[in-house]
Amino acid sequence: MITPDGCSVELYALLPSMGEPEIVHDAIPAGASILELGAGAGRMTRPLLALGHPVVAVDESGEMLARIGGAGGDLDADGSVGVETVQARIEELDLGRRFDAVVLASFLVNEPDGDLRGRFLRACRDHVGDDGCVLVQRHPPAWFDEAAEGERTSGGITFRLRDLRRPGPGLLAATVEYQVQDRVWRQWFTARRLDDGELAAGLAGAGLAVDAYLTADGSWIRAVPSRRGDALGGSPR
Repeated sequence: MITPDGCSVELYALLPSMGEPEIVHDAIPAGASILELGAGAGRMTRPLLALGHPVVAVDESGEMLARIGGAGGDLDADGSVGVETVQARIEELDLGRRFDAVVLASFLVNEPDGDLRGRFLRACRDHVGDDGCVLVQRHPPAWFDEAAEGERTSGGITFRLRDLRRPGPGLLAATVEYQVQDRVWRQWFTARRLDDGELAAGLAGAGLAVDAYLTADGSWIRAVPSRRGDALGGSPR
């Protein structure tokens, strides 16, 4: 099964988390409620639940969400909080409620269409509480200069970057090839470089402000509603 944006449901069900849930957990209060945008097959969702966070997982693919399970937010058999799943496009989401934290991971903020990227960020702002935060994962700006074709293996999955090209200023396009034993999947993408200033401007346009860079390479950013960002003094590093 291939989703509208070209992702293999079977592949995404195999992909492990790679430290992202722990970054999110360390950046928010214990037990904080999370809205996870673009949750896929639950690579981050279940670890976040295990860390004690109630999660609402959003994805446009019902097939992806079916791999997460727990639809409806019911309690699991052991009485712990289950996951609620919502099938929707991020840019069209309107849940009418707010969360302690909103997560926009998987480099979705590097969407090359600026209008769509802005709508992603506005969906984040619309669903985060005034005292909450938005956690954004981007490709580090340096990656756009340093990226090269090659391969690496992690958790039994071989990742290959192929057909790399730079079709325009600030753009990088490539094919990612995933191999698990004798099975191979391919996915094409184009990403837009977002320097710190460009990211800050995009967040500001959605009513958000950078609060902190959570990783040394600047790939994870915590943002807060703008009024709070102004009050914090404006120096995120």
